[in-house]
Amino acid sequence: MTVAEATPELDFPEEAARDDRAFLGHPKGLGLLGLVEGCERFSYYSMQTLLTLYMVKYLLLPGHQEGVIGLDWLKIHVFPGLEGQPLASEIFGTYTATVYLMPIVGGILADLFLGRRTALIAGGLIMSLGHFLMAFEGAFLFALAALVIGVGLFKGNIASQVGELYGPNDKRRAMAFQIFYIFINVSVIIAPLVSGTLGEKVGWHWGFGCAGVVMVMGLLLYLYATPWLPADAGKGDKSSKPRARFEAGDGPRLVAVLVLVPIMAVSLLTNQQIFNAYLVWADQQFELTFMGTTLPTSWMITIDATLSFSMLVGVAAFWAWFGKRTNREPDDLTKMIIGCAFIIGGGLCLYVAAATQGSGKIGLFWPVIFHLVNSIGFAHLLPVSLALFTRLAPRALNASIVGIYYLSFFGANLAVGKLGTLLEAMPVTQFWLIHVASAAVAFLFFGAFKLFLADRLLGSAETVDG
Repeated sequence: MTVAEATPELDFPEEAARDDRAFLGHPKGLGLLGLVEGCERFSYYSMQTLLTLYMVKYLLLPGHQEGVIGLDWLKIHVFPGLEGQPLASEIFGTYTATVYLMPIVGGILADLFLGRRTALIAGGLIMSLGHFLMAFEGAFLFALAALVIGVGLFKGNIASQVGELYGPNDKRRAMAFQIFYIFINVSVIIAPLVSGTLGEKVGWHWGFGCAGVVMVMGLLLYLYATPWLPADAGKGDKSSKPRARFEAGDGPRLVAVLVLVPIMAVSLLTNQQIFNAYLVWADQQFELTFMGTTLPTSWMITIDATLSFSMLVGVAAFWAWFGKRTNREPDDLTKMIIGCAFIIGGGLCLYVAAATQGSGKIGLFWPVIFHLVNSIGFAHLLPVSLALFTRLAPRALNASIVGIYYLSFFGANLAVGKLGTLLEAMPVTQFWLIHVASAAVAFLFFGAFKLFLADRLLGSAETVDG
């Protein structure tokens, strides 16, 4: 997800922005940017949903993997000794981890050399190329590289335009990012239903091709939307605002942020594993036949995305109601601790599903309960943790801290790739207990942070911010 920048510069006249209410009371540009981002997220999550299944069930099988350019080198020098599902898990983890690093590079390139608009268009073109390269088995690794580069150029450079549609005092800004987020979630829900079904039922390349076509549509839509979007600040643009300086107490707060990054990564492992080893396990062991028809395994991602979105709304509404009723609402760290407790519960659901499987396949009761409970945990963890990081951030590093925050996703996905290699090497019950243990470790560390450091560090943050 994206976050709003702190008081972004406004390139539209404030009066024009205030008068533009063509889209649900918001500027027309918001609806267009939402559709463009929806197309990009559709294409990305189509790829992420199909990737591990494609490798395990097709590409890495004998007779296919021999034609993949560079795969032998990768197996010898990067992932020695790995074949089949473990190799697929490592490739998936490396790919998704790198995706979280590249938007930092893309932002730097846009600011210093390309300009935001040029970087975004280039990113869309490169992503489209990556999806279409997936049609050629030999170009598989080149396709992954193109997708990583394309996401890096595209992702951050579209989110930054949302806030610039509004004047500094326009109260619609916060709601704008919620609307923007709805576009993303709807795309994540739809992608497995469309591309996942095409990939699993018609042909893998149909699924990847669909993602490429939608990405091209998004790029064309962005070009069409130009008159309603903020002007590009241009490469090398320098803000006239004075640069913030480090202040007393910033050092410990920065250290706290750096300590929280690996703890966040550990807390995310179960959730990020859903796209990797979980899908392989589901494909092999879940009872997915309904009225004589075998449902695509990728539809499990739609279940997860639907529940995740519902729980984000539901959890926010619950705490708003609770706060008004009791005048007491848990602070950020307490909510994150609660989130870890739910993630532990979700992992235990998978343990129970594996432990009670017997000789048949696993019914969907425990998996669906897992997605529900884990989604409640994730709703407590993701938005709240970003708020906590920004509160801890020294003013001199306020923008950079978001990039530092997403290093937790980089670390989590690398770990997910490593852990996924164990799926076939140990009992499945033990595999999911490892994920339960990771959430328990995060629970304990967040609890210790709250007990021993939170009051001093967050108290100083509130004093500085005030």
